[in-house]
Amino acid sequence: MDIPLRTHATTQERPASVRYSRTWATGISAISEARDAVAALLARARPLPGRRPVQDAQLVASELVTNAAKHAPGPCALRLELLPDASALRITVTDTSPQAPERRPPDPRRIGGHGLHLVAMLSRGLEVTWLSRGKRVSATVPLGTAVA
Repeated sequence: MDIPLRTHATTQERPASVRYSRTWATGISAISEARDAVAALLARARPLPGRRPVQDAQLVASELVTNAAKHAPGPCALRLELLPDASALRITVTDTSPQAPERRPPDPRRIGGHGLHLVAMLSRGLEVTWLSRGKRVSATVPLGTAVA
């Protein structure tokens, strides 16, 4: 189900937050769509984040969605929420696997298995919330210095 990018006003005292959500039945197309969604949402941010923070957020989103696509049967969902001051982007992926994401020991000779290390480096940690069927994995990516 597609939910278009939009602004939700919560109260008059707080600025509106910018959110996006999408659910996929399964498939690799979700990964590129997640990266595109991050870029589109951050293009609406004020102040506008620089190129590097946008790329960092895209990488975190694609790594989390890739893990869901590779390790969880069934649907996965992506939720993006730009903090009201545009200082960070909260990226949440929900999937049907009961297994926790697992960081493998670093091995420069191994192909793959480095995604959670990248997520940890680029975000303010990884949070896992267990659901009745699966889990929700969240990371908050700082957007750093804005560009004028």
